[in-house]
Amino acid sequence: MSADVHAAPSPAARFLRTLISPRGAVFLLLAVLLIAIIALNPSFAEPSQLVRFIQRVAPIAIVAIGQYFVIVSGEFDLSMGSLVTTQVVLAGTLIGQDDSKVLPVLLLLIVIGVVVGLVNGLVTTLLRVPSFIVTLGMMLALYGGVMWWTGGAASGNPADSFRQVGRGGIADLPIVGMLPWAVIVLAVVVALAIWLSRRPFGRVLVAIGDNPQASAFAGATVWRTKTAAFVISSLSATLAGILLVGYAGVHPSVGRGYEFIAITAVVLGGVVLGGGRGHVVGALAGAFALESLFTLLNFTSVPSTARDAIQGVIIIAAVAYSGVVFTARRRAAPVTGTETRPVPTPGPSDSWDPAAAGAPSAAPPGSPGSATTGSIPSPDPAGDDAARGTNTKENRS
Repeated sequence: MSADVHAAPSPAARFLRTLISPRGAVFLLLAVLLIAIIALNPSFAEPSQLVRFIQRVAPIAIVAIGQYFVIVSGEFDLSMGSLVTTQVVLAGTLIGQDDSKVLPVLLLLIVIGVVVGLVNGLVTTLLRVPSFIVTLGMMLALYGGVMWWTGGAASGNPADSFRQVGRGGIADLPIVGMLPWAVIVLAVVVALAIWLSRRPFGRVLVAIGDNPQASAFAGATVWRTKTAAFVISSLSATLAGILLVGYAGVHPSVGRGYEFIAITAVVLGGVVLGGGRGHVVGALAGAFALESLFTLLNFTSVPSTARDAIQGVIIIAAVAYSGVVFTARRRAAPVTGTETRPVPTPGPSDSWDPAAAGAPSAAPPGSPGSATTGSIPSPDPAGDDAARGTNTKENRS
């Protein structure tokens, strides 16, 4: 075999490969959309307009980041939109024009967000009810409760001090004029999400989404980690609701459809439905690309009623593209040599020693009610990698 077969690809080839991959394609799409918007409306490129655009995207981006932590663990959260609506209506009804109620109601909203996340997570992990059903029920319960409480009409108008979080900012700045608080909040959330995704929690979450059984054998507490992801998702929906009160006002339909927008953004950002693959920055880029697409549609006078159809097409196209690319890579891996990690193949005389492999001999502590309790697990070379956060799907692809 000639040496050219094993030659490392050039930096330009690696960059092109990354750009057309499901992870990198969203950044290419975002750049194309922004160029198209600027071509139609040159004033969009002004710093003040770009900052306003980021302010408008902030609630969607925060919800998408929360949805990322749930999807990458292999679950769904369909209750985010109804939770946004609930928090907005509660703020408008309970605060009113009394500034002294801002802090107590804010704490109440956070507590409600934590409780909703705990219920979603615990019912999903401990009772083994699919998250699709659990969060769908939570979505209907929250939305039905809000509609019953408000009668389907706008309710309340919170004090301006509370709405300043969504509509106000630092004024009289050079170049941009005003830096909205929503942009600052988004920057803090992104920094925390990236930090969290690189911590053991984030790596274990990806490993659980990739292979929950191997992660449990490696010592990961699956139910606790997934429940924490649901709590993060609910808190992100709560924060998005607080921002939306500022400039979208109080209405029972203000958060309607946010769960599907968040899922679309996450999928568009290269995060695999089913978990185990993806990055929080991709979800963030997916949110910006989706909002850029809707902005472009507005400039081209495409009816707003077509947005749902476009979202559906985007989800199908993104999932299909990811499937085609990863399937092609798996088939090409033995030929191109990308499968660099040797996989041990024990012979007939070999025996697997759980102690030597660092795995517990009893049932995995993070797998309540596991069917493997009391049995010796089969040798799984992916288990240790999953616990360390090394994505086995990535290696296979």
